Amino acid sequence: MTKIADLKKKLMSNPEFREEYEKADAEFQLIEELVRARTKANLSQVELAKRIGTTQSAIARLEGGGVSPSLSTLRRYAEATGSKLEINLVSP
Repeated sequence: MTKIADLKKKLMSNPEFREEYEKADAEFQLIEELVRARTKANLSQVELAKRIGTTQSAIARLEGGGVSPSLSTLRRYAEATGSKLEINLVSP
């Protein structure tokens, strides 16, 4: 039986796979940060949606990775959760 870690190591040796994995990993990190900010602010999706001026289902789609948020949305999300939005470009 192949272990997940062994499979990942094997797949990561493929440059195309690695590139796609890193793109997806960055998106998952953003989603984790969004949820972490909301829970740290002790807000439900409904409460956050009211603060931002949207619906709970829109927050669920955002936190579920179903949409690509605009910069404006990320700013409103950060403000509503008492967070600070920072965007960094990092050289490889």
